[in-house]
Amino acid sequence: MTFDPATLRYDAAGLIPAIAQDAEGGEVLMMAWMNAESVARTLETGRVTYWSRSRQSFWIKGETSGHVQELVEMRVDCDRDCLLVLIRQTGPACHTNRRSCFYTAIRDGEEVEIMAPMTA
Repeated sequence: MTFDPATLRYDAAGLIPAIAQDAEGGEVLMMAWMNAESVARTLETGRVTYWSRSRQSFWIKGETSGHVQELVEMRVDCDRDCLLVLIRQTGPACHTNRRSCFYTAIRDGEEVEIMAPMTA
């Protein structure tokens, strides 16, 4: 069956959450938003392309930072309202210069930073 991005279930703003996961180690690196066009661009180019809600524009991960996300595989969840992008990440995935955006844990009711920024 041929995939059509229009068959996904987008929210009222035309967006779908996309979870980026390291294809080799399985680490969840980040979550961002895509629209139908960014899904199509990602599949066409192999470079993960998101939709920036704040800038209202496409955002090719690593275009300015060099921290590229190369698509290995895109997966659709059972409800067709969330994507999993398995990627090869170059450098940090988070804009805070950390490997993952999920660097704060809640432990015994306290926020604990569990990951330091990467060094150059």
